[in-house]
Amino acid sequence: MVKLKKGETQHRWQSAIRDKAFDLIRHLPVLETRPENFLRVLETGKVSTNVYLRRIHNFALDMTWLPWPVIVKRQWPKVEFKDKRAITWEEHQAIVARELNPERKAFYHLAWHLGASQSDLACLEAENIDWEHNVISFARKKTGSIAIMRFDDVVAEILRDLPGSGPLFPYLRTVRSGDRATEFHQRIAGLGINGVSLHSYRYAWAERAKKAGYPERFAQEALGHNSKAVHRAYARHAQVELPPLSEFERMRSKFAEMSKTLEPVMAKA
Repeated sequence: MVKLKKGETQHRWQSAIRDKAFDLIRHLPVLETRPENFLRVLETGKVSTNVYLRRIHNFALDMTWLPWPVIVKRQWPKVEFKDKRAITWEEHQAIVARELNPERKAFYHLAWHLGASQSDLACLEAENIDWEHNVISFARKKTGSIAIMRFDDVVAEILRDLPGSGPLFPYLRTVRSGDRATEFHQRIAGLGINGVSLHSYRYAWAERAKKAGYPERFAQEALGHNSKAVHRAYARHAQVELPPLSEFERMRSKFAEMSKTLEPVMAKA
């Protein structure tokens, strides 16, 4: 199966198949696999063991290496993922305040402001930036779809400190996503922060967008999520230029201040 995968997906599979829980069945002939063999693997392994064993099992069925399922679908133990949460502004500030490496610091800053996946961020190049229109555009690694995001002065200041040509993150671009995740985990562990990962920046962006009243269509385009409702309402190949999220946040704050100012006037009326 690993040979059929490419890029980051292949790296994930290479890591997954080294799972020690699979040692219980690694040298077992496929046709001799019994349900109790799978159950022991699942009891020994982690959540990812369950996920990848299902995929391996389905692959063996599709290839007709198995005449019938080892475990029928309804009998598979439920996959229970840990709760995922967004990183908070205070946590982000603590991380960048302690980070001494300027490349990583800029990377975490852009993760907060853009909400892009870590692989997409790490592979950004200076040529992805349109300074005339304050726009960053890139093809998403996972789907190949085009992201077009307009940025504000805060992001512009971060970008100006990065290389003016070629990769914006020369080191982070060369390491695997798992290595970037490990480096991030080391930093939050030193700060006593728990329950977050690099992916938590995407959750944070989505939560900020919702609280700020950012249009759902823009948020979906920014995060690269597909929506049947959006596809029904808009042309599939339309490319949306996204206004900066921070502008919506500032507009919301100004609206709240105006509302407080008008409250006495409305009361008298």
